[in-house]
Amino acid sequence: MFKAVSTNQAPSAIGPYSQATDLGNIVYISGQIPLDPETMEFVSNDIQEQTHQVMKNILAILEDVNLSFKNVVKMNIYLDSMDDFAVVNDVYASYLTEPYPARAAVEVSKLPKGAKVEIEAIATRG
Repeated sequence: MFKAVSTNQAPSAIGPYSQATDLGNIVYISGQIPLDPETMEFVSNDIQEQTHQVMKNILAILEDVNLSFKNVVKMNIYLDSMDDFAVVNDVYASYLTEPYPARAAVEVSKLPKGAKVEIEAIATRG
């Protein structure tokens, strides 16, 4: 059985899912979009600011379970335009240190609430 993770430092779930699920050794973080956790509104329409907010949301969830980006082993990035990849990659990299997690980055036709970027993560305590 897993434990649902919920922190008010990250946006609350906007559907039937948990911010993250904690299996003990592995934590699965649901896709985060650039919502401000206090207002539940986008921080901006700017891709750089959106990506910073997404990474802050992921960090808040990690910290709630006493982890950090150093524990992340896999991330998936979803973009509404691959033209934004370089900007997203630069912001993403600013939160990480080597060894970097495995990663996928794909363009999708649409993201929740019209977000430009969504990122999900898997972290481990192992």
